[in-house]
This record gives sequence, structure tokens and C-alpha cells, in this order.
Amino acid sequence: MADKTKPEIDFIEGDAPDELVITDLEVGDGPEATPGARVEVHYVGVDFETGEEFDSSWNRGESITFPLQGLIKGWQEGIPGMRVGGRRQLVCPPAMAYGPAGGGHRLSGRTLVFVIDLLGVS
Repeated sequence: MADKTKPEIDFIEGDAPDELVITDLEVGDGPEATPGARVEVHYVGVDFETGEEFDSSWNRGESITFPLQGLIKGWQEGIPGMRVGGRRQLVCPPAMAYGPAGGGHRLSGRTLVFVIDLLGVS
């Protein structure tokens, strides 16, 4: 895993999806994440429409670990099945992210793109 670098997220042409879109960029060969797992990840998140980065664990210089059930729905549904060592892209429409516009979060109403590296599962 030490050879991984912060991913570049290519701008996605076309309309934002209405459903969660899961794309494996690299398939890992380690333990598999399950719906109730705690996961350790590195990730980058960008706005689908503008391509602007809004969050990145890479920029903070450290991965994060958390239980899946505490995360946005797109991560809860998009990370299980992923194996440690893998890199996956999730395109999360508002219903799978921070809800409709006006929902009180700065990213409410936005379709979000994440590239997630799964580092560990417990």
C-alpha cells in the first residue's frame, strides 16, 4: 500500500447519475469489507458538476478509520465487497450523499465523486 499515491479524479462527462455508481479502479486481494465493518481508508472527494475537490484524507497526511454505518449511504453501500488493497470510485447522487438541496450540509443537493483506497478492515 505504501506505493499508492493520491488519485486524480477525471472529470466525468454527461449527466449526473440518479443511482450509486461503483467502479473498481484496482481490485485488492486482502480481507473483504462487510456492511458492519470498521474500515481504514484514504480518499478524495470531488463535486461531480465542478470537479472541485472538497475533501481528501491525503491532504491531511493520514488515513482515517471509522465504522461504515456512521457514513453517508453511498459509502455504506459502496464499500462492502471491496477488498483491502483495492481502489474504488463511487459516484453518489444527493440521496446517497448529503440529501437534497437545502438539507443543511454544505454539500446537500450535490452529486459527489469519491476515490477510496481500502487500507484495512476490522
